[in-house]
Amino acid sequence: MIKPGLDVLFCGINPGLVSEATGHHFARPGNRFWPALHSSGFTPYQFAPAEQEKLLDLGLGITNVVARPSAQAAELTIDEMKQGAVELTEKVERYSPKVLAVLGVTVYRAAFGRKKAQVGAQQDTVGGVRVWILPNPSGLNAHWQLPALAEEFRRLKSSL
Repeated sequence: MIKPGLDVLFCGINPGLVSEATGHHFARPGNRFWPALHSSGFTPYQFAPAEQEKLLDLGLGITNVVARPSAQAAELTIDEMKQGAVELTEKVERYSPKVLAVLGVTVYRAAFGRKKAQVGAQQDTVGGVRVWILPNPSGLNAHWQLPALAEEFRRLKSSL
C-alpha cells in the first residue's frame, strides 16, 4: 500500500498469518499499530485494518521488510531480512517518501546491519530517505505499552 511522495512509509517486519488471511496490514487483534497511529494524531479516528487504503489520502503508506507471512517474526532468516532490505531500498528509491518508519529496531539492525540502531531518528538513510525507527507494535512486544508507543509515533509526526 504505497504511492509516490508519501510523508511516511511505515514498514512492518512481515505479514502475520491474520494479515495474510485478510489482506490487511496489522490485522491481528492485539496489534497496537492502529491505536498508536490514531493516538499520535496521524489519523482522525482509529482506523480498522480494513480501512488501510484511507491512509494514502493522509500521505501515509505501509509495506514490509519481508513479504513472506509467518506466525512470528522470529521465524524469518537473516538472509530473508537482508534480501528484504535490498528490495525495500529499491522501493524507497522508486516512491521517495519523506520518511521511512521501520516498525522494529531488531529487524532494522538485522536487515541493514546497523547493530547500534535505537528507536527514533537515524543518522543514516535508506534509498536517500531519512529513517525513523518505531517500536514493534505487536502485542508480543511487552516492552512497549500503548501510551509509550503512541508517544514515539507522536515524536515522528512532530518531526515532519
